[in-house]
Amino acid sequence: MASPLDLVRLTPLMARGAGRPEVTVALIDGFVAVDHPSLTGQRIVVLRGAGRSEGGGECGRAGGGPSCWHGTFVAGVLSAGRSSVAPGICPGCTLLVRPVFAAELPGCRAARGARVEELAAAILESVEGGARVLNLSVAPERPSSVGHRELEGALDHAANRGVIVVVAAGNQGVLGTSAITRHPWTIPVIAYDRRGRPMNLSNLGGSIGARGVGGPGEGIVSLGVGDSPLTITGTSAATPFVAGTVALLMSEFPSAPATDVRLAVTRAGSSLRRTVVPPLLDAWAAYTTLLAAHRRRSAPAA
Repeated sequence: MASPLDLVRLTPLMARGAGRPEVTVALIDGFVAVDHPSLTGQRIVVLRGAGRSEGGGECGRAGGGPSCWHGTFVAGVLSAGRSSVAPGICPGCTLLVRPVFAAELPGCRAARGARVEELAAAILESVEGGARVLNLSVAPERPSSVGHRELEGALDHAANRGVIVVVAAGNQGVLGTSAITRHPWTIPVIAYDRRGRPMNLSNLGGSIGARGVGGPGEGIVSLGVGDSPLTITGTSAATPFVAGTVALLMSEFPSAPATDVRLAVTRAGSSLRRTVVPPLLDAWAAYTTLLAAHRRRSAPAA
């Protein structure tokens, strides 16, 4: 079976570089153990509500609760040093941490619901903080049938600013969507197993299949809050593989429009996919698609 990175052909893209510091990825999740050895020296900025501060974190390596475990895990997939037990995808990029869960929240080591108003505020603040990519391995806490004007407005703002929003489809194994996965600008992510098959735990739906993509989601190893690595299965673990790919592509093609990067990653093209199951991410195919477009733009006029 292929490794998670090889499964989605991220290895050759990562070999081209670690990403550029001017490409900022916002992690909207729990707190992060920024003093973890595999994150030390990385470009990490923590947003606390409307306030901004460098480094820091309420997530001590001795504990911190499930929120810290989850946030640190996702941060590791994105930003851990390449010499880490689980090398980060884009450690050369800037990581903007915007916590939406209290550090002491009880619960399991999985994506949890966040207040809709807090998610909307986090998206707006991350965009204003200079993020080019948003990673949301989270879900609104309210039922999907409820209208979320604040959240939809925040996602509209991200779209208007060309900020790509990558979101977890959810792990309830149901046919249905949320205010986040329904939004036409987001990239919903489902989990694929190590054999390259969609996992039954992933939520599916029309918007997820039409505009989404799959990422490695079975037994993903990344940073734990303590000395031992953490293993998580699900769509929240798959999401940063897609967000990290977007960040590397933006680093390789800084002048590429966000719409081009988004289409290259989702492989949606110009036609609507009529399926509830999105295809597996192919990071190298996305790179070659953008490279061809770059060469066409750069070619001298006849």
